[in-house]
Amino acid sequence: MRAERSADQPRVAGFRFGNLVVDPPILLAPMEDVTNGPFRLLCKRIGRVGMVFTEFVSAMALHYGAAKSVRKMLVASGERPIAVQIFGSDPQTMAEAARKAEELGADAVDINMGCWVPKVCRTGSGAALLKDPDRAVEIVRAVVRAVRVPVSVKVRAGFEHGRFAAPDLARAFQDEGVAMLTLHARFATQGFDGEADWNLIERLRAVLRIPLVGNGDVRSGEDAIRMFSRTGCDGVMVGRAAIANPWALARIVAAVCGENPPPMPTLEERVRIALLHARSLIRFEAGLQWEEDGPLPDDPGAELRAVRHLRGQLPLYIKGAPGAAAVRNLLSQCDSYAELEAVLRQFLGSAAFADLPSR
Repeated sequence: MRAERSADQPRVAGFRFGNLVVDPPILLAPMEDVTNGPFRLLCKRIGRVGMVFTEFVSAMALHYGAAKSVRKMLVASGERPIAVQIFGSDPQTMAEAARKAEELGADAVDINMGCWVPKVCRTGSGAALLKDPDRAVEIVRAVVRAVRVPVSVKVRAGFEHGRFAAPDLARAFQDEGVAMLTLHARFATQGFDGEADWNLIERLRAVLRIPLVGNGDVRSGEDAIRMFSRTGCDGVMVGRAAIANPWALARIVAAVCGENPPPMPTLEERVRIALLHARSLIRFEAGLQWEEDGPLPDDPGAELRAVRHLRGQLPLYIKGAPGAAAVRNLLSQCDSYAELEAVLRQFLGSAAFADLPSR
């Protein structure tokens, strides 16, 4: 049930991104090893975000038929609107990846020019394109011409700290037909260090006609409202604050919608959602429909991949609870869903799980 509107906070309007409506104007950031299908669904259902993005997909890996890359691009009806994010340094391979994303049902294609991780930048991809504006524009042009769905670009402020490259690039991208731009308000060489400089978002907003989404250091509804007010951005993208915490998104969305904040989840609810996340990811890894909760498949390989993938995330669902540190160590050793469930049953007490779906 929707919370009541707050009397002193007006609703922040949604915006159009090509033929899509992003409302509420809160977007889930693309995060490698985090924003897989099951997690995106949690962020839509619990967090009520206006748009979600996939993990980034390597255009070159897709070109060579990597099954994992194809799986990253699969979408469920309950997570729309959704953009598939792609990265690479070759315009034609990027265009090919964009066409594949559209074929698999993406509502939009997002080009990654913000990833600062050295193994990505060494290939001339991600934030490295900020140092090669001609190649960056060639990629944008090829992708925009390859698909009918709207195209967006996610950038850092620039590659080297203090050299604000985004305005010139953003104008060029806009001229090539990009329909939305997201600015993470740090430079690539910063990684996640220091504070995001929201003044850079305000400066970029002044030179663009297309929607601009701000990203960086939004952890609460108050942060989101301040970013909208200070920068004039059209949308706010939330990343790390959402990991294992779709309820944080729900509180941010409530703030921008002028609603009272929803109640904080109980520990029991957090554990239930953690286990739902695990079951859904097992089904996803097994190639089953992950949008619906159901019996786990008899696929030990899929189960092992999913459980190991979540070793670093599941403990975050119970972070701060008494005894959570000890449970974190146990969860990091689990190799099966049965082990996960056993650890968390012991943590909470079996009575809390009387109606937990069985295997």
